[in-house]
Amino acid sequence: MAFRMGLLGKKIGMTQGYSEKGEWTALCAIQLGPCVVLEVLTLEKNGYSAIRLGYDEAKPSRVSKPDAGQFARAKTTPKRFVRELRLTPEEANKFVIGQTVSVGEVFQAGDRIDATAVSKGKGFQGVMKKYHYKGTRATHGTHEYFRHGGSIGCRLTPGRVFKGTKMPGQMGNKRTTVQNIRVVEVIEDRNLLLLAGGIPGHSESYVLISQGTKHAPRPFEVKANAAPETEPPAVEQAPEA
Repeated sequence: MAFRMGLLGKKIGMTQGYSEKGEWTALCAIQLGPCVVLEVLTLEKNGYSAIRLGYDEAKPSRVSKPDAGQFARAKTTPKRFVRELRLTPEEANKFVIGQTVSVGEVFQAGDRIDATAVSKGKGFQGVMKKYHYKGTRATHGTHEYFRHGGSIGCRLTPGRVFKGTKMPGQMGNKRTTVQNIRVVEVIEDRNLLLLAGGIPGHSESYVLISQGTKHAPRPFEVKANAAPETEPPAVEQAPEA
């Protein structure tokens, strides 16, 4: 299994710009990081090697006691978006709890990345919108059947509807990954990542950007900064009902 480094961020929206060839292209702006290392998992203690990252501030009153303890150990404020990234033991040993990782340490222009997010919800849709069915011809003799999906089986053989048959239903609002997206530019001072084309999700939605699985990963080097010495603010717990 190929383990890939990544960062957590938020989709800002779409913009436009010129490519190196002078072509006017669509760009997706991502606010990527800075992310805080909440925990470093090892083979000896946890059975696998990984790091746990946190991104974006959360209200202390909405944090559970177990999560509050994890944030306190990392000496950081509560985070809303927390994810684990599987890494090799050698890569995981580069990090320490409480360390901050920025976009410039992991990605650079020209990299190929995979974007994982929850796609936009479209509600309950028919087969023409959801699966691009062509529908039925609208000629004489056709009544109320223009956008139907057609036959789904027979009463004798097989006597049932096959699993996975394409039918109307909920469209979107699912965890989706788009692969092999090119990084156009990295703006380190603003923690911005510009991608060629779009990615799943609406504006202000959380996204996981990881090194692409269809290309050999580029080695990354993180700054060896130690965990912060300042104590985090006291976490207020929600009053018990």
